[in-house]
Amino acid sequence: MTFSIHGIGVSDKVAIGRAHLLSHVSLEAQHFLISADQVDEELARFLSAIKNVQDEFSLLQSELDDDAPVEMSAMLSVHSMIANDELIVKATQDLIIEKRYNAEWALSEQVHELMAQFDAFEDEYLRERKQDVMQVGTRIMRALRERNRLVCDIPQAFDAEMILVAHDISPADMLQFKGRSLGGFITDTGGPNSHTAIVARGLGLPAVVSTGQARAIVRQNEWVIVDGVNGVVLVNPDELILSHYRQVQQAQIEEEKRLAELIGRDVVTLDGTPIKLMANIESPSDIARIKSIGADGVGLFRTEYLFMNRKDLPDEAEQFEVYRTIASAMDGKPVTIRTLDIGADKALSTDDYETPMNPALGLRAVRYCLANPKMFLTQIRAILRASHYGSIKLLIPMVSGVEQLQQTLHLIDKARQQLREADIAFDEHLQIGVMIEIPSAVLILNALLPMLDFVSIGTNDLTQYTLAVDRGDADVAHLYEELHPAVLQLIVFTIRAAQSAHKGISVCGEMAGNAKLTRLLLAMGLDEFSMQQAQILPVKAKILDASVVQAQPYLDQVLNSYEVAQIKQQIRALNAAPMHAELSDVSIPANVQTSLQAQTTLH
Repeated sequence: MTFSIHGIGVSDKVAIGRAHLLSHVSLEAQHFLISADQVDEELARFLSAIKNVQDEFSLLQSELDDDAPVEMSAMLSVHSMIANDELIVKATQDLIIEKRYNAEWALSEQVHELMAQFDAFEDEYLRERKQDVMQVGTRIMRALRERNRLVCDIPQAFDAEMILVAHDISPADMLQFKGRSLGGFITDTGGPNSHTAIVARGLGLPAVVSTGQARAIVRQNEWVIVDGVNGVVLVNPDELILSHYRQVQQAQIEEEKRLAELIGRDVVTLDGTPIKLMANIESPSDIARIKSIGADGVGLFRTEYLFMNRKDLPDEAEQFEVYRTIASAMDGKPVTIRTLDIGADKALSTDDYETPMNPALGLRAVRYCLANPKMFLTQIRAILRASHYGSIKLLIPMVSGVEQLQQTLHLIDKARQQLREADIAFDEHLQIGVMIEIPSAVLILNALLPMLDFVSIGTNDLTQYTLAVDRGDADVAHLYEELHPAVLQLIVFTIRAAQSAHKGISVCGEMAGNAKLTRLLLAMGLDEFSMQQAQILPVKAKILDASVVQAQPYLDQVLNSYEVAQIKQQIRALNAAPMHAELSDVSIPANVQTSLQAQTTLH
């Protein structure tokens, strides 16, 4: 009999296959006290387990293929850092020494304590990081128990793609299935921003997470359908359901082939408007992949990943080398480097960093940098030096007022002067921009623009700060809506104001990579999108099949609507509207001309 299990879909794909159950390694352990003369032996056993886990991570890193998703390497690095963090290693040792706990008990106690701390965070993304702590903790526990594998025996032959069903699965455990037929993932835990979800998207695999009890309900080798679009798992589907999803699957395959054919084509709308498709990256290792799919440059390099999960801050030389490597590798294409955006879901591990009571509203991003001018100046100098080796632009996050921007520009001028005095080359005409993420920045944009070369809209934070909604709060999560009329008004105002001032404008939030919103952003006048590399080709396909002129009348309807349901209906109509290249020569109606004019007042 067919039945369904509901969770959260984290990919717009569907998979059909047989279930392969992963063993659930529990953090539960025997609890007993050790004698004083057993402490050293227990400490040695625990540290040996830590070393084994670190060696395993290093081995997995070395065995990654060149075409492995960048997310996989990043996740392995994060887990390796967690396994070596004092909050696990030293705290567990202290419990062994001070309370005479056996190693398993001490580890279990400390991991559960850390997970409880993560549960208390307001930010959804930060709360989901508890899964990483749990995954690393279970891996260490396995080493303590001298178990070498997480999964049950893998069959040598499989007559269909394998669907992994687990309570949870770490990126490291995924590598055990390298080279095997793998269709998708189903997990009891996790969320849309969990590392399991991130890796699944990077691998292009269908996945449904947060199912609650799938691991207990689904049986080995049962036929399952993973609907990552709707967040549904169908168990023992009948022939009618299978037939439908096989058609969906075949359509997916054809679509992927079609998208691959777009590599190398110019990104131009049907009415001749050239569009730039940029990529968001976290490390130099991302460059090869974004170049292979024809990205027009790097629209956002998140420098915070150089600073996180370490006790010391990267010095100027280390930062310079990373920035220079990226700039040189892009062969003259633009590279936008965002200064340190620490805070909210991204915390430093240095001894002097304290997580604010409300991270999203606390000392984060440019606020933190201005409060630590020595560190900020070091980063600015490194970026300036790297600008000599490529086309670099400097992006400042979370600017909320004129004074903040003036202080930052003063530090940039100071860094420039220091480099001139040291006779160190840099780009004297380096472009400087800010991220528009706070409503206050939009409302005073006309005062900011004369001091800037470009702006970039971060739609994720702009939505959060406009609506005052924490996506992680289940009671109000339904109110987080990027298509809220207030958010759309702020976005279109920013685009028009920047264009009126002849300043560069881009969107680098999740909206930029959402192909369902591509025509809407084109209608707003956006000509530069920045997104994850996996999203570039789907968005490119939408651009090639769109006309800015023909989309414009739909925008007027959207901006005159104040109900989200109505806005979504109008966007669906916009996406369904046939557009034709031959209409590009048609004169633009007077009402549309008026709408296209850059306006510096809110719609």
